[in-house]
Amino acid sequence: MTTPPEPGYAEALVELEAILAELDDDRLDVDALAEKVQRASHLVALCRERVAGARLAVEDVVTDLDGAEPD
Repeated sequence: MTTPPEPGYAEALVELEAILAELDDDRLDVDALAEKVQRASHLVALCRERVAGARLAVEDVVTDLDGAEPD
């Protein structure tokens, strides 16, 4: 069995919002609560990783533009 691909940044945010809505529901089972919190933690880490990667990519582009000689 293969692992499903990680969601993109936007999909992770949508899933995080859904998890937060579920956590606000007082009827959530304790076992489900632990699972939801673990999934949310994973999604937050994934989003932070994506933001850091995007920041590095932008910095590389800016560095390249700053180093380019005008024609």
